[in-house]
Amino acid sequence: MESNRQQKINRLILKELSEIFLLETKKMPGVLISVTQVNITPDLSLAHAHLSFFPSEKGNELIGNINENVKSIRFELGKRVGQQLRIIPNLAFHLDNTLDYLDNIDKLLKKD
Repeated sequence: MESNRQQKINRLILKELSEIFLLETKKMPGVLISVTQVNITPDLSLAHAHLSFFPSEKGNELIGNINENVKSIRFELGKRVGQQLRIIPNLAFHLDNTLDYLDNIDKLLKKD
């Protein structure tokens, strides 16, 4: 069960990461990155961010690039939330396949 503080920090990090990725994807036409969920550990040291990509075929490539540049993303996040958080959590990015999974279920249901 997450504490109230964890939930607030999750929402804050989700909002700020979404804005960071929105600015970065403007440089790459045809690519959209959505932050679907953020879960922070109880000690507030690590935040797991789940990302969804459009087009989904580029997901593995993009998540690899993002994980290579996690230090610069954390730095940018620190500039944005430095006044609200004493310690900026480390970031771990994960691929969110729920949209692909739902799309596959829809295709299977329409098949009949």
